[in-house]
Amino acid sequence: MPDRLSFVQTLDHGIHIIDTGFHRPVFDASFLIVERGCAAFVDTGTNHSVPRLLAALAAAGLAPPAVDFVIATHVHLDHAGGVGLLMQQLPAAKLVVHPLGARHLIDPSRLMDSARRVYGAEEVARSYGDVIGVAPERVLRTADDMVLDFAGRPLKFLDTPGHARHHHCIWDERSRGFFTGDTFGLSYREFDTAAGAWIMPTTTPIQFEPEAMRSSIQRMVAYRPDSLYLTHYGRVGDVPRLADLLLDQMDPMVALALSLPNDDTRHATLVHGFGGIHLTSLRAQGCTLPDAQILELLALDLELNAQGMAVWLNRRNR
Repeated sequence: MPDRLSFVQTLDHGIHIIDTGFHRPVFDASFLIVERGCAAFVDTGTNHSVPRLLAALAAAGLAPPAVDFVIATHVHLDHAGGVGLLMQQLPAAKLVVHPLGARHLIDPSRLMDSARRVYGAEEVARSYGDVIGVAPERVLRTADDMVLDFAGRPLKFLDTPGHARHHHCIWDERSRGFFTGDTFGLSYREFDTAAGAWIMPTTTPIQFEPEAMRSSIQRMVAYRPDSLYLTHYGRVGDVPRLADLLLDQMDPMVALALSLPNDDTRHATLVHGFGGIHLTSLRAQGCTLPDAQILELLALDLELNAQGMAVWLNRRNR
């Protein structure tokens, strides 16, 4: 049956990809899982995304009381900024969040202050609006290897630091897939080629840790997943190849960062150098888009990855 909404893609195993509309099309996803008349959302996008999520729920034939869980992979605002506003519309839902992130979704004030330092107050107001807190009694904190019973469908939570210390990924045995948030990187559909999907690391502020990221990726690969469900963006397969591709870029990114002096040129050198690493990887993948178009599509990620790498360097050198 064709999708009834242009921003929703229906997959098998009761999984729906919702384009949240953040930043550009097919950039930021929320996932709706439907099981036995019950629903769960994985990541929400921002406050501006909430109408799309509710419309996708209705298109699946479900009303707001059918939602049991809203799961945040981590508390960065492009993943969890809409949690509080969404849950105001979902009377039975529990928020499922990493224990290190729970307080930031109960009281988002520190989260918002951090976002303003990274993006600026005007951009935060425009892109995210006022993030709403969630009542503590509606919050369920996960633990490593915890299994959540979702309408008889087990969802297993793995503690997966590397992108953020408050990050978990969700193993769905039914689809043999992981909902990976940002730990397993970014894969944009504009870069798909005959060789398959392309993927890149995300080192955005403020808790990037390369060895932890490597361990988290390897831990997920050990499950031999058929699919990854990426917030940025959608479902991809061929997981071992993507893991190699991801780590093959992370290593030179870290090496470049370690080689640079901490001076006024470091940020620009990181942005330029990371762009070159990704261009080389994309050309090997068979991507034929012009350099300028690639760098425009990656501009936000290059900027944030350079910022996050600098935070890691400064912390490492203290």
